[in-house]
Amino acid sequence: MRVLVIGRTGQLARALAARRPAGMALGALGRAQCDLAFPAGIGAAILPHRPDVVINAAAHTAVDRAEAERDLAFRVNATAAGAIAQACTVAGAALIHISTDYVFDGMNPLPYRETDRAGPLNVYGASKLAGERAAREACARTVILRTSWLYSPWGRNFLTTMLALAASRPRIEVVADQRGTPTSALDLAEACLAVARAAADAPAGAPIWGLYHCAGAAACSWAEFAGGLLAAAHRRLGTPMPAIEPIRSADYPAAARRPRSSVLGCQKFESAFALRPRPWPEALGQVLDRIAADPTASPQAVTG
Repeated sequence: MRVLVIGRTGQLARALAARRPAGMALGALGRAQCDLAFPAGIGAAILPHRPDVVINAAAHTAVDRAEAERDLAFRVNATAAGAIAQACTVAGAALIHISTDYVFDGMNPLPYRETDRAGPLNVYGASKLAGERAAREACARTVILRTSWLYSPWGRNFLTTMLALAASRPRIEVVADQRGTPTSALDLAEACLAVARAAADAPAGAPIWGLYHCAGAAACSWAEFAGGLLAAAHRRLGTPMPAIEPIRSADYPAAARRPRSSVLGCQKFESAFALRPRPWPEALGQVLDRIAADPTASPQAVTG
């Protein structure tokens, strides 16, 4: 089976490379080979690889910057998603497209289901919702995975940012009135590979295709997540343990509004693929172990 990942250096792309099973040919196209800001060239980048499955792990994910870069965000997250899906149709490949919990407005106190109405509060969420629609319209053999609060040993994400801040601050202010489901990129990679195995030979019209929620189990606030991850890192890595000061969203000015609750219910995914998401405190340990073992996954490299 030939799997082609769109994206090379992002969290999910690196996790997929780390999780690649024996017997699977896994290639990746970075921005130099497939720049999503220029959708017209996407087909020519994908088709020579003759993939069985394409995983779109690339996106414009800078939530606040997207407010000032609306055209770019929609070009990368929506127009390019449609172009990738069209290339999959031409190649006869299945598509796994990654989306986000930020398609919801956060007003539902219960975990969101796939059938719940979307209502994004920001440009990033709106562009990703448009990308879902573009992908499904252009490729009948598409699986969309909405995920939430992705973290990993690599790059700039909430976990690496908290570890970097812990090295220099005795106290960290963290928003406590937004709730979600932290998701390890390593676990999301395992989910993508399970879907890829099921999707590679499934025909159009098979029940596998469609929209799923795929996120970690155990909902929490950002402040709760920060406290838990710093305590675990202190035990496993010997990193500093600053105090967490919970604050309101209103006290942390940001260009983009965030949903107050974007907890994702993943029962449909569990039933379809027999893969149960792990609670984030359990999945977190594996991520911290990889940081301990891999000097290139150093939180000190992350600032801000």
